[in-house]
Amino acid sequence: QVQLVESGGGSEQAGGSLRLSCAVSGFTYSSYGMGWFRQAPGKGRERVAFIDSAGTTRYTDSVKGRFTISRDNAENTLYLQMNSLKPEDTAMYYCAANSRDSWCYGGPNYYNYWGQGTQVTVSL
Repeated sequence: QVQLVESGGGSEQAGGSLRLSCAVSGFTYSSYGMGWFRQAPGKGRERVAFIDSAGTTRYTDSVKGRFTISRDNAENTLYLQMNSLKPEDTAMYYCAANSRDSWCYGGPNYYNYWGQGTQVTVSL
């Protein structure tokens, strides 16, 4: 069955770094676009980074220059390196798979598969 399992979340001080991982199984990972989303309490789910099957990356403006998305197709793993963390980065972070393989399909409803999430908390 399809599984996406995030790890690497935790608590960090502002200015620090975290690296999230998403281990994937049960579908042809290398053919899918992959996104990282986040959801803070009382807010909608926001896509922060995307990587297509060719390795092209895109980011939402608030994380550009601080976050880096990458993928290892041999290990079926997706990563999100988060540097210069800010308190406003505090949220539950989810990885998700999109068979349309394009940044243009941004809404959560376009994504086929989701992980269970990992919490990131950034304090001053």
